[in-house]
Amino acid sequence: MFLLPDVWTWDAWFVDDGHQFHAFYLKASRALLDPHRRHERASVGHAVSADLRTWTEVADALVPSDGPAFDDLAIWTGSVLRGPDGVWRMFYTGRTRGEPGMRQRVGVATSADLLTWRTDPAQQPVVADEQHYELFGDSAWDNETWRDPWVFPDPHGAGWHMLVTARAQHGELRQRGVVGHATSTDLETWRVEPALSEAGAGFGQLEVLQVVEVDGRGVLLFSCLAGELADDRLETDPDGGIWSLPVDDLTGPFDISQATRLTDSSLYAGRLVQDRSGTWNLLAFVNHDDSGEFVGGLCAPIPVAWIGGVLTCERSPARFAPVV
Repeated sequence: MFLLPDVWTWDAWFVDDGHQFHAFYLKASRALLDPHRRHERASVGHAVSADLRTWTEVADALVPSDGPAFDDLAIWTGSVLRGPDGVWRMFYTGRTRGEPGMRQRVGVATSADLLTWRTDPAQQPVVADEQHYELFGDSAWDNETWRDPWVFPDPHGAGWHMLVTARAQHGELRQRGVVGHATSTDLETWRVEPALSEAGAGFGQLEVLQVVEVDGRGVLLFSCLAGELADDRLETDPDGGIWSLPVDDLTGPFDISQATRLTDSSLYAGRLVQDRSGTWNLLAFVNHDDSGEFVGGLCAPIPVAWIGGVLTCERSPARFAPVV
């Protein structure tokens, strides 16, 4: 397990540059003592690996901007891809000091080498559209929920898609989680679209979304803990964790009501990554140990496979023992 002694690490996203794997992850100092305080101190760390198992930490990728800016408080989860112009882009969530509440926006940083990242203050962030999505203050939910962008090319060649953790404007509080959606023709200008799923599937939010084709079949991955599950979902899945859904088209629409739990809540913010052998693996942060204490480290890769049309993974408790 990738466990750093001086910082907690949690949500991570990965990219393969053809020579090595890069992990970008949220991090905050363990000197905060209370792990709940990490969210408003988060920056983006960076590590590299040849095999997804042994990681070498390199210089941090991104820190909050000098204010005033949409990301001058904390940087939250994102994704990285290389555009047709050869430029690497990191789409990420920003939090600001300049507004009350947990407002969230999606920004972008660029890099030529995945090591040095720059933001453009003139670039406007992507924001939730009140025509389609709940905004902060619209309900008793404690944050705006417009975060965790997953950006990928349209499989049919028609531009780019961004999936975003979002909430619908209607329904019971823990039933409003939807797959937010935006599209672009150039990775620069984004149009916010209606959600790719319906409210009422049993989730208050669908965190850290990813769509990818695993062994010839599409899958949607997301995370949700018990506190954000609706009562009917809690009856069958009382713990929460990482969830998966087979999909016919990576661009949706998605029937979230058919999602099944891939792991329990000891792992969270899962990503599916293909290693050099062609095996697909789940990588996630270790959320808590057997006693319920927050851990804050990246787990070893866990191979996944389709069994009976459901994505599954095998777990060995020893695999997740903290190693410093």
